[in-house]
Amino acid sequence: MSVQEQIKAEVEGHPIVLFMKGTPQFPMCGFSSRSVQALRAAGAASFHTVNVLEQPEIRANLPRYSDWPTFPQLFINGELIGGCDITVELLDSGELARMVAEAQKAA
Repeated sequence: MSVQEQIKAEVEGHPIVLFMKGTPQFPMCGFSSRSVQALRAAGAASFHTVNVLEQPEIRANLPRYSDWPTFPQLFINGELIGGCDITVELLDSGELARMVAEAQKAA
């Protein structure tokens, strides 16, 4: 399986996927930490994460897959939502909670 296929499988195999630096329990950057906090605040009981620090091939290829240069990257229902700033803006507007609820319902 190519790296692009592996990324696609991760994105399509889980309703909510956060490609981040570190883990939800031990985030390795502030942006990843804030994204995890935003998802939890939006009611995401569970979500799949990929630690890009442990998977350098995914870290190198995800920006080409998503056309988004930075980490973290949040995908909901197979669609790129964005990075930390967009995730926090969506939380503040209430939109992230709606998106999370829909994704968890569909799962």
